Amino acid sequence: MKWEEIEHELISLRKELHKYPELSNKEKKTAERILAYAEKYKPDEIITDIGGNGLAVIFNSNQEGSTVLIRCELDALPIEEENEFDYKSQVEGVSHKCGHDGHMAIVSGLIPLLSENKIDKGKVVLLYQPAEETGEGAEQILSDEKFKNINPDYVFALHNLPGFEKNKIIIKENEFASASKGLIIKLFGKTSHAAEPEKGVTPSLAVSELIQRLVELPQKNKFDEFTLVTIIHAKIGERAFGTTPGYAELMATLRSYKNEDMNELQKKAEKIIDEVSLQNNLKYKIEYVEEFPSTVNDKFCVEVIQKSAEENYLPIEEIKNPFRWSEDFGHFTQKYKGALFGLGSGVDQPQLHNPDYDFPDEIILTGTKMFYSIVKNVLED
Repeated sequence: MKWEEIEHELISLRKELHKYPELSNKEKKTAERILAYAEKYKPDEIITDIGGNGLAVIFNSNQEGSTVLIRCELDALPIEEENEFDYKSQVEGVSHKCGHDGHMAIVSGLIPLLSENKIDKGKVVLLYQPAEETGEGAEQILSDEKFKNINPDYVFALHNLPGFEKNKIIIKENEFASASKGLIIKLFGKTSHAAEPEKGVTPSLAVSELIQRLVELPQKNKFDEFTLVTIIHAKIGERAFGTTPGYAELMATLRSYKNEDMNELQKKAEKIIDEVSLQNNLKYKIEYVEEFPSTVNDKFCVEVIQKSAEENYLPIEEIKNPFRWSEDFGHFTQKYKGALFGLGSGVDQPQLHNPDYDFPDEIILTGTKMFYSIVKNVLED
C-alpha cells in the first residue's frame, strides 16, 4: 500500500473510533473494530481479551531476535463532546478527549506495513490496552497469563501533546511523566445534636487541618524533585441542620516526578493523617486509587526514538523537566526497557480533556512512520 492509501484508511478508522467511544474497561466494541481491521491483513497471531478488553496483534519472523512492543490505549473519557462535525461522539457523556482514537489509528497503521514488509528477525507486538484513564489497564495486562508469553524486550508508546507544533517529537531520558496517586481519607467520629456538639466527636476541624497540612507538605519537607498535593474533594456529614457530623471524607491527589519521592510523600501524608486523627479522637481509614508510577525512559530507547525522528526529518525537542501529568505506561517501564515520547498536536490545539478537543488527523501518518522506524531500528540493531 502507498502512504496515501494507508493515511486514508487510518483517518476513516480514527473517525469511526471517535464516533463510538467507550469508557475504561467497557471497550468491547472498540476492540472489535480494531480486530476487524487487523484481520484483513492476516497478522501471524491475534490475542483477544487480554487484560480485559485488550488486544495484541503480533507479527513474528520465527527467527531469533528482540520482541518490540508498541502500545496504545482503547478507552475514552466521561466528557460530553462540544464539537459538531459529522463524526461527533454518538454516546452521551462519553468522548475521545485524550486522543486515544488517534493513538489507535497510528498503531493500526503498522498492521498493513508489517503485513507487506515481513520482519527478518524477532517479533513485533501491537498492544491495544484498556483502562489507561483509570490507571488500571497496564497492571491488568501485565498480570494476565496471556501476556506472559509475549515478554517484550522493549516497549514504546507515544502521546499527542497540544501546545507543541504539529509533528514535533518530544523526548527526555529518565522521568518523562510524573507519578500520581489518588488518596481517600475516611474519618470516623460520633454524631450528636447540633445544639450539643460537645457530646459528639466531629471530624470538621480535622478536615480543615488536614487540608492545610497536606497542601503544605511539599513545601515544608525536603524532596529530591517536584512534589504536589492537590485537594480534589471533601465531604463532612449530611445536609441535616440538627446534627453535628460524625463522618467525613477527604480526597487528594499526590504527585511527584520521581517514584522515590512518591513513596516519601505517601509516608509523610499518612503520618499527618495519623497525628490529626489522634488529636481529634477520630478513627480513620486510608485508601489509594488510580495509582500511576512515574514513566521512566531508558537511554537506549530514547536514542532509538531520536534516530527515528531524524530519519523522518522531524523536529525534536528535548524537555528539561518531566510532564506533571501521569501515564500508566509507567507500569511497563518499571518492568521493561522502554520509552514514552510526545507527538506535537498543535500550538493552538485545545488541551487534552477539554470538551472541544479533537485529535488532528495530520499527525497520524507521522506517528505511524515513527513507530515503523523504531521497530526497524531496534530489530536491525
